[in-house]
Amino acid sequence: MRIGNTEREAAVRALGEHYAQGRLDQEEYEERTTAAYAARTSDDLVPLFEDLPHDEQTTTVLPAPTVATPARRYPRDPEAPYGREPTTGMPYSDRYKVVAGVLQLLLPFGIGRFYTGHMGIAVAQLLLSFVVIGVVWAFIDGIVILAGRPTDPRGRPLRP
Repeated sequence: MRIGNTEREAAVRALGEHYAQGRLDQEEYEERTTAAYAARTSDDLVPLFEDLPHDEQTTTVLPAPTVATPARRYPRDPEAPYGREPTTGMPYSDRYKVVAGVLQLLLPFGIGRFYTGHMGIAVAQLLLSFVVIGVVWAFIDGIVILAGRPTDPRGRPLRP
């Protein structure tokens, strides 16, 4: 089982007590503390104390307490890394609905559609923006994006 800094520090403190009681000389103490700080598992600490007495006054290294990892509220789904839409169960897109809508409203040249990946609509809005109808279309499209349930080119709903 892997150990953390708490267990390493406890081992070094126990080695310090053995050093203070004269059971270890300076060189042995330094070697064992270096090994204790380098330990990754509890099995790495065992050889450091094998030739030392285990009396009641000496602090012994206790095994790490078992800590239960909290269960995830939603299990990780590799097919839906950004979650799923609650009503349909479709995986969310990597794009945001609010960003797309605001880009369409503030830059009514099809920029929000470029963001969502709808290149055909985006190019049409960009080309028609030289005529007033393209700007109006992009502005209305921005409102529709914010009020509706837009999707990306793969049909996944945009994240809220």
